[in-house]
Amino acid sequence: MTEPSTPTVGMAVVHLFFRVGPQAAAAEIERAIDDARGRGDQVVTAALLGHKADIAVMALSSDQWNLRRLQTALVAAGLELADSYVSLTESSEYADGLPEEMKQARLHPQLPPEGKPVFCFYPMSKRREAGANWYRLDFERRKELMYEHGASGRKFRGRVLQVVTGSTGTDDYEWGVTLFCVHPDDVKDVVYTMRYDEASAVYGEFGPFYVGMIADAGTVLGELGLG
Repeated sequence: MTEPSTPTVGMAVVHLFFRVGPQAAAAEIERAIDDARGRGDQVVTAALLGHKADIAVMALSSDQWNLRRLQTALVAAGLELADSYVSLTESSEYADGLPEEMKQARLHPQLPPEGKPVFCFYPMSKRREAGANWYRLDFERRKELMYEHGASGRKFRGRVLQVVTGSTGTDDYEWGVTLFCVHPDDVKDVVYTMRYDEASAVYGEFGPFYVGMIADAGTVLGELGLG
């Protein structure tokens, strides 16, 4: 048996984006997801819109080996990996004053949230450019800007749940942002609104967006023509 690869704080996270290959077998895909859940991991499945991929699988675990096992099993079941993102849950350095319950909700989210069937994922970083270098700002200024940014996000409470995971050193950007929304236009509204905050307008860099609809694996696979 391999030794667990466990974060000292929080959970390991992987977003896997697949295309449906000609050898894809629905029963084997569902078995891989059931096995992951049987190990105690959380797995979210979404049917994606557009050309980038067909299905998103977001998984959270206390052991990175479990995430690797899930990825291996899904590829063996005929899904073709088109893209991925690796990160860790975190409680931001600006969250020291938050109640412990809120910190734990960030470190150990329970997903997917009920009543929010719209899925969106995108990675982002903070700029390091002359005149717009986030990392040359002192902590108090960064904290002030992030509080402003958070206030904009709280306007969407009830419509949007935002899960921000840290990826400095684990992937190409510094954070992965997963949005769970009530309606498709909630995605557009929250991203548009928050881009006007200085933390984003001056310092934000964004990667590709993946958008789709959350459902159980059987439903997603059925909508993709597998059954």
